[in-house]
Amino acid sequence: MTLRFASIGSGSQGNGTLVEKDDTCLLIDCGFSYAQVQQRLERLNRCARDLTAILVTHEHGDHVRGISVLAKKYAVPVWMTPGTASRIDVSSIPELQLFNCHESFVIKDIQVNPYPVPHDAREPCQYVFTDGDARFGLLTDTGCSTRHIVDSLAGCDALMLECNHDSEMLLNSSYPQPLKERIGGRYGHLSNEQSMDLLSCLDCSGIQHIVAAHLSEKNNTPHLAQQALSRVLNCTPDWIGVADQDVGLPWREIV
Repeated sequence: MTLRFASIGSGSQGNGTLVEKDDTCLLIDCGFSYAQVQQRLERLNRCARDLTAILVTHEHGDHVRGISVLAKKYAVPVWMTPGTASRIDVSSIPELQLFNCHESFVIKDIQVNPYPVPHDAREPCQYVFTDGDARFGLLTDTGCSTRHIVDSLAGCDALMLECNHDSEMLLNSSYPQPLKERIGGRYGHLSNEQSMDLLSCLDCSGIQHIVAAHLSEKNNTPHLAQQALSRVLNCTPDWIGVADQDVGLPWREIV
């Protein structure tokens, strides 16, 4: 089996990404209730018993809400940074693995390459996954790009990139000004335009999949996100995938 990925849902109401290779199935974040996770996994022909490990990006509720119950019920190991572990109750997690977000590690058939990102959390990180041939890069929940982020995502065959908001829509939204500043700030979330700029810094000649993720339900639309990323790739907007809040994203194989 080739390396593949899917989403069980992406947005401010909950997040979860699956990465799979052979008998290794990783869930990155779990911001849904136990019942919701089961239903969302079933849509992808998976269940909680299939999970090899759960990896956490940071401690915000839309990323960790369902982790403790899932880990305890199925004895799934959970990986996170020490900073993230210091901000959540890990007492009910039967097997907690802490890692340095500057060092790679291996979980069965998949090598995990974490990297730090600027976000308003204790020690947030994102990941690049590889089976030695294909590379899948995940980037959400960062307020801006950095040279280290660009270097980390170099050479990826597939990318899931945050397109949280359209700057104009956020500016004119009914959100309180402090919330607008938090979302649009250095430690908030990437706009469509910022993701477009980030993508333009990467060699996309071998890219097989680009997926827009973590879209705001009030300050963005799938079409605006697709339009922004498609400008960089010189492709039609409908070639850009979207990880939806409710239905997620079906499996995408990297061949």
